[in-house]
Amino acid sequence: MTEPIHFYIMALMYVFAGTMHFIRPKAYMRIMPRYLPNHKLLVYLSGAAEIALGISLSIPALKVISIYGIMTMLAVFLLVHFYMLSGKKASAGIPQWILLLRIPLQFGLMYWAYWYL
Repeated sequence: MTEPIHFYIMALMYVFAGTMHFIRPKAYMRIMPRYLPNHKLLVYLSGAAEIALGISLSIPALKVISIYGIMTMLAVFLLVHFYMLSGKKASAGIPQWILLLRIPLQFGLMYWAYWYL
C-alpha cells in the first residue's frame, strides 16, 4: 500500500457503488433517461464498470487509466443527473435541492480522482 488511505477509500466506494447496481438494479433503472435504450443492460454495465475501475485502481499498472476511466464515467453519469432535473417523474421523488447538490458533488468526485494522477 503505497497510496494514502483515502485513495483506497475511493476505490472501495466505487466497488460498493457498482455492487449496488446488481443488488438494487430497479433503483438505477428508475433514474435512467428515457432516450437511452435497454436500461437494465446499461445499469449492469455501469455497475460492472464501477467495480472494475475501483478494483483496478489498486493495480499500479492500471492506476492512471483507471483514474481517467473514473473521470470519464462520472462525466457520462452527469447525463443522468441533469435528466433527473428535467421533471417530477424523472426526479424519482428526490427533492430538487438534493439533485442540484449532486452536480457539484460529481465534479468534486472527478477532482478527487484527478488528484491522484
